[in-house]
Parts: sequence; structure tokens; C-alpha cells
Amino acid sequence: MPNTTHDLLPRQVADAYVDALVELDPITGTFLGEARSARRLPDYSPAGARARADLARATLDRLAAAELMPGAERDIERRCGRLLRERLTAGLAVHDTGEHLRAVSNIEGPLHAVREIFTMMPADTEEDWAAIAERLRAVPAALDSFRASLAEGLDQKLPGGPRQVSTVLGQLEQWIGTGGGWFAEFAAAGPEALRAELDKSAAAATGGLAVLRDWLRDVYAPAVEGSPDVVGRERYAVWSRYWNGTDLDLDEAYAFGWSEFHRVLGEMREAAQKVLPGAVTPWEALAHLDVHGRHIEGVEEVRVWLQKLMDDTIEALDGTHFDLAEPVKRVESRIAPPGGASAPYYSEPSQDFSRPGRTWLPTMGETRFPEYDLVSTWYHEGVPGHHLQLAQWVHMADRLSRYQTTVGGVSANTEGWALYAERLMDELGFLTDPARRLGYLDAQMMRSTRVIVDIGMHLGLEIPAHSPFHPGERWTPELAQEFFGLHSGRPADVVESEMTRYLGMPAQAIGYKLGERAWLAGREAARAAHGAAFDAKAWHMAALSQGSLGLDDLVAELSVL
Repeated sequence: MPNTTHDLLPRQVADAYVDALVELDPITGTFLGEARSARRLPDYSPAGARARADLARATLDRLAAAELMPGAERDIERRCGRLLRERLTAGLAVHDTGEHLRAVSNIEGPLHAVREIFTMMPADTEEDWAAIAERLRAVPAALDSFRASLAEGLDQKLPGGPRQVSTVLGQLEQWIGTGGGWFAEFAAAGPEALRAELDKSAAAATGGLAVLRDWLRDVYAPAVEGSPDVVGRERYAVWSRYWNGTDLDLDEAYAFGWSEFHRVLGEMREAAQKVLPGAVTPWEALAHLDVHGRHIEGVEEVRVWLQKLMDDTIEALDGTHFDLAEPVKRVESRIAPPGGASAPYYSEPSQDFSRPGRTWLPTMGETRFPEYDLVSTWYHEGVPGHHLQLAQWVHMADRLSRYQTTVGGVSANTEGWALYAERLMDELGFLTDPARRLGYLDAQMMRSTRVIVDIGMHLGLEIPAHSPFHPGERWTPELAQEFFGLHSGRPADVVESEMTRYLGMPAQAIGYKLGERAWLAGREAARAAHGAAFDAKAWHMAALSQGSLGLDDLVAELSVL
């Protein structure tokens, strides 16, 4: 058994990296189910970012030695080594560009991580709540360290986007509230024996939010006023590699987005006639469903409805289209805490499955929810989408590596699988109801328009002559939001939230469609290789059991399964 850093194999180097990262990033530790992380928060200052970058560089040096060891040529070691090198290199490129010094976003980054991690923590015993209280007291220091990075960004003339700042200020106002705020409401569920300690700790956390809000409002917002919200081709390429695990041909990807837009639009027009005969546009039919279609009334009622949808889907798919391990069959439906972005999301299980996978629905103050807009989305977020993939990775961690199945994830792989999962449910006949299928196609249209507007506005590309919208003009965020709204069944506030997300997370949103394309290409190559002997169930389980891969490797590995 290797016992020094000089005779480790790639998978051992990768898992040693995870252990070291957890020390520097306790939030990652909590996601992994590490009890030792429960009372701390990360250092988001420039020094903290440098420590994480130094760890990545040292790990790359150890990986280079590990790849020369006997046994490193085995596929299981080779795949892990390639992933580790690609992910750390991509992350260092983001760091070296100074992106951590301008990390203001309405959905992703230190601020949101600090709040959302509390929803991931165990909260069953007094000991659990004592850990929560201590972590609450750590919130002001964590937010101060985040502020130090933003201040350094100003000094280095690396401003965040004004639209992100304005949106985050609104979110902070909601989290701070007037009756104690979100942290106080969260802590109110704790035991009476710790009431005084929890109330004091929650007040300290809220005070940290208020200090950050005041600084963002009074210092940061005026300093970044007039800065561009878009990032340009050079920064976009760095982010594209980070989110997609490959160096994309961005102009080809932009053209692909348009081709998918036209294809999906044709299908939507046909499907709309089955919902509302005579509808002039698909969105007229969707508007009809908003009023006259089936709805779920009530917040708790929609949570229960979504839970049943996932439970029923697992029962229908297990043994027929997938072979699911018992821990993977457990997934929880939750309502997202208020004050975040509008998009539903998923959180993966802890490594011991003591915390199950969970889907989260932001209600945005609504109490009435159209069914057509939920079904395909929960196939994406829950089953057979994110939950089946990420929970299966956790189940396979001891046979792969912790790194491949946790922090080494590539967004375009997981989002691509989840979008593929929506399409798979359509292929399997689960979306024959006209309203549900139109909702699925509307979701496909959203992912197609994401590719167009995300690349188009950040790179300032020309709108092609075949576009039904402003042909020949150059994309701007304002045109992108108008175009997105014209081709979406979502309300205006959701459209605005989505556009703010794309501006704050450049190149992340394009991975859904590009990742789905990779999954489809890999499946068709495997089907062609096996011919009549192709077993879709076996292929799906093998594909879900290989851990994370960037788009560089995904098609090649899927093709030979």
C-alpha cells in the first residue's frame, strides 16, 4: 500500500486533494457530509483564494509524478488523472484571471454559499444546533473576507457587473428583513435549550449581512457604475473551459444554438395546436395553460406533489430502464429559502447518504403552480436527471474516487445529462399529455435560447439574417432579455432573473444544450457499435457509474460503453 506522496497513484492524489480542500473550504466539507466542517466557514479573502490555488498547483505537481507510477496507465487511473488535471488547470485559469475578485452573482458565489450551506446541515440534535450556532457566529468574518476580495478587485480595476450588484443588494434586503431576517427565522427551529445562543448567533449573522449590504451600496455600487455587465471573448473563453471541460469553438456553438432554436420552434408550433387549436404562437397556448391548465394550489401541496412525481418516476423506471441501488431511490422535495434566484435546483446527497439528494423549488411568492411547467423540470432536477446521476456517483465513490464523484464535477456533463433525461422521458412516452409535452418543449427552447443569448451578448455577436428578431444587429443584454422573453413561457420576473444569472455566470448556461448533444452523440455511437445487441438500460447504468468527465472526454468514453 503506498504510504508517501511519492508513490501515490492518480486516484489517491485526487482524493488527497479533496481531504486538503475540505480543510480550506468547510462548505465543501458539509456538502460531503464531513462533521469536522460543521462549525467553520471559508476564508474568501485574496489570501484564502491564494491558499486554494497553491493547493491546486501542488496537486498538479504530485499528479505529474503519480502518472509515471506503475498502474497509472489503467483506464480507471487514467480517467481520474485526466479529470483532475483538466479541472485544476481550468480552476487556476479562473483564479489567475482574477475572477474571484469580482464574484458578485445573483445565484453563485461566496455570498450565496454562506447562506445556503445552513440548509444542508444536520439539524436533528442539540449537538447539531450547537454547530449551527457556531457557524452562524462565523458568518460576519466570512462576509468580511468576501468584501476584502471585492475591495482588492476595485484596486486592481476588476469590477463586478452593475446588474449583479443591484440584484444582490435586493437579495440582501430580503435576507436581512425587518423581523430578524432569514437567519433568525432559520434559527427559530432550534431547541429551546439553545434559544438564547441561537438568537444571538443569528443576530450576529444578520449583522454581517447588513455590513456587507451597506458597503456594497455605499462604496462598491458607485465604484462599478458604468462598468460592462458582459465579459468579452477572452474572459468568456476562460469561463467556458471551466464550466464545460473543453475549449469550445464558440462560433460553432452559437450556430448550433440557432439550429436548435429553429428545430424546437417547429415542434412547439405543432404541439401548441394540440393544446389550443388555432393558437398563433406556442406562447399563446402556454398562456392559455397558465389560466386554464391544471394547477397545484398551495406551497406545501406543490412540495408533496413534486415528491410523489419523483417517487412514481423511480418506481416506473427502476428495473425497466435503470437498475437503482436502494440509497439512490431516496430523494426529497423541498421549498427553497426565499430571496434567491428563480431557478429550481438540486443538492446532492452526503457521501454516507445520511442527507439525501434534494430538489428545491423557489416559489417567488407564488401559491399557484402550473403543472405543465413542473413535470419536465422535475425530470431534470430530480429523476431521472440530476438525482440519478449525482446519487449514483456517490454510490460509486469507493470504486472510483471521491474526487470524480464530488468536487470534480463538470457542469456541462451534469446539466447535459439532466437535459438528456428530459428528452429520454419524452422518448419513453412519459410526455404524451399535450400540456406536459408543450412544457417540455418550452424548456428545450429555453436551453436553446440560452446558447444564443449567452454567447451572443458576452461576445457581442451579430444576429444572423435568418433570425426572426433584429437580424443584422449586435447582441446587447437588453436585446437578449427581449428575445428570451419573446420565446419563453416564463413570467417577466423569471426572465429577468435568468438574464441576470447569465451575465453573472458566463458560459454556464450553454452547457445544458452542448452537454445534451454530447450525451446523445455518445449514445448513438454506442448504439451503432453494438447494433441489435445495444442494451439501453445497461448503457445508462454504465454511463452513470463512470463519474465526472469533461466534454473533452465524455463522448469518447460514452461511445465505447
